[in-house]
Formats: sequence, C-alpha cells, structure tokens
Amino acid sequence: MAENLQVKGFKAAAIKAGIRGRDRLDLALLVCDKSAVAAGIFTTNLVKAAPVLLDMERVATGQARAILVNASIANACTGAEGLVKAKRCAELAAAELGCAPEEVLVCSTGVIGEQLDTNCFEKHMAPLVQGLRPEGFVEVSRAIMTTDTVPKTSVREVVLGGVPVRLIGLAKGAGMIKPNMATMLAFVLTDVVIEAGLLQEMLAEAGSRSFNRITIDGDTSTNDSLIILANGLAGNAPLTKGSQAAETFRTALHELVLDLALQIVRDGEGATKLITIRVNGAANEAEAMLAADTVAESKLVKTAFFGEDANWGRIIAALGRSGANFDQLKVDIAFDGVLMVKEGLGQGKEREAEATKVLKQREFAVNIDLHQGNGAWEVYTCDLSIDYVKINADYRS
Repeated sequence: MAENLQVKGFKAAAIKAGIRGRDRLDLALLVCDKSAVAAGIFTTNLVKAAPVLLDMERVATGQARAILVNASIANACTGAEGLVKAKRCAELAAAELGCAPEEVLVCSTGVIGEQLDTNCFEKHMAPLVQGLRPEGFVEVSRAIMTTDTVPKTSVREVVLGGVPVRLIGLAKGAGMIKPNMATMLAFVLTDVVIEAGLLQEMLAEAGSRSFNRITIDGDTSTNDSLIILANGLAGNAPLTKGSQAAETFRTALHELVLDLALQIVRDGEGATKLITIRVNGAANEAEAMLAADTVAESKLVKTAFFGEDANWGRIIAALGRSGANFDQLKVDIAFDGVLMVKEGLGQGKEREAEATKVLKQREFAVNIDLHQGNGAWEVYTCDLSIDYVKINADYRS
C-alpha cells in the first residue's frame, strides 16, 4: 500500500451498499473540490458496458468533477436499461455533490449481464458523500477489488518550475486482462495545471507503454477504463508540449501507471510469477509485438513457467506461429542472463539447470533476439496455475 495516498483538492469515500447482497465495501466515490480537467482511454472490446459508453461521451468534454465506482456488477450487456441506470447513478451523486450530472463519471466492475439495483445507490449516496475525506482513497482501493487479493495504489511527486506536483493512482484487476488500452479500472488524480488535449495525449501514451503491455489470460474486458483528473491546484505554470516541465510530468505519469500495471500482473488470478517477455532484433516493431504477445499469452509457455520447467521449445514454437518473420537458425533465447538457445539450438543440460534456478524466482525476464532488424517490444505476463482455473470456474457463485 502506498504511503500518504492523498492529493490536494481531492476527497474519497467507500461504503457497503449491499450490491449483490454482499457484506463488503462495494460503492466508492472520488471527488474534486472544483471541476477538473479530465482524460480517459477505454476498452477496445466491441461489447462495451453502459458506464464505458457514458464516460466516453463525458470525458470527450475534457471536464469532470467526480468518479462513482461500484463493484460486484459490471452493468455490461444490460441494454438501454443499463444506460438509464448508469445515468441515474450519476444523477444521484450529482444531487448530493451539488454539481451537474454530466460532471460525474461512472465505472462498474463485476459480473456481466446483471442489472444494477439503483435502490442501493439511492439509499447509500448521502452517507457516501458525507464520508468523503482526503485520506479516503485507501478504502476506495479496497472497494473496487473483485478477485484481486491486494489493493493497488501508487504515488509520484515531481517539482515543476519550483512548484511541487503530486499524482496518486488506484487500480483494480486480476483477471480478464489483455486490455488493449488500459486495465479493468484505473484512476489517476493530480493537482497539476494542464490543458485537456495535452493530458489526453500523455495518458494515451502512458497507457500504451504500460497497461497495453500486460496480459494475464488474453481476455479483454467490457469495462476497461483508465481515467485521469487534474484539478490545477498545485499552481504550476500551465504545461506546454515539449517543455522540460511537461516531460518531467510525462515521465512521472508513465512511471505511476506502469507501477499500477505491474501490480495487476503480480496479482494475476492464481499467479505466482511476474515475467517480462522482451523481444529484440525483429524486422520492425509490429513484428516484435506479434512475437512478444504470442509468447506471453501461450498457455503452454505460461504453464511451464508455473511448473518452473525451462522448456524453451514451447517458446520457440510460439514464436513460429506468431506471424513474425525470422530464421529459426538465428534465434537466441535467454532466461535473465542464462543463454538457453543460441542460433536456434539448445545449449545443453547444464544451461537448462541454470535456467531452472531463474524460473524459481518471483520475477524474471525472457530475452529473445530474432536477429532480423531493430524492432523491439516488451510485454508483462504471469504464469498460469491450477488456482486460475479454480477462481474462474465459480466466479459468479
């Protein structure tokens, strides 16, 4: 858990609203004292949840003041009724906050296909708003969890032109992770002064280098959302594209969202290891991405990682079906610094024994060189364990 999970001008709260009848924190609210600059990226899944459809429209205005989040029910595949209920939940929050409903974003996570009971929101919105406090983000990080085993938070501080600026991040996600944009849910709050267009550009780039490069099971959710609010209360000079201050902030944002993304992979459903799949020497970046993604999502590769079996044959076979062009007699594969395969050939039992020691670590890298060009790509994945099957076999019960 990150220390001092607070940022100037923002408050948060979480409450047990009884969504799906469970005794747990399941309704949360993030609020800025004033209207904030907003940016967001959302799932590329053609099946989009009602909250995603609503938020895509509202974030496009570049302004928001609050984010209302519920766990347990995703409000996805709920038709026109689901969209009406998403808007109703925003209206309830807005009425208590004294702002326009259009300034409230809504996010949901949980079971697909079930309708929200807005009575839970009507009954608990007033106490939720009354509970808002600057240190409430810890409770929110727990309220948004589903199959997560730990909350996921991150903090960064930078100085821009002599002015301290702070960023905090919250995320949830442990399964149905190959987002192609972000993750299950992630929120970044900052007091920086920045205009909406530049913030959207920075967020999209940060997402592409972090959440876009993680996979747990190769599934893309209907609800994936990464949203950032910037209230400008730090008082720094407005960031301008290409300035040193803008680059400093961009770096901090990248670091924060990558930290959150890696926390998600570490907490992958049933996962015991975090693995970086690093491809170099591809003909171009697109082919490097194909190669890295295919290895990272191969069930045979991931089960071998779980079994701590240095079975490089599964890796080179995955490369061969990836769509990347290469000569198998030029491929090198190493586990961390242990070269297992050189020019397409295994390097013997002694190297395999060394590599097996690497696989016993909680975190390691698979380094692949195709020797075709300058294309490079990294993907972050995890192993595939028996527990993953158990968790997802009875997720709805």
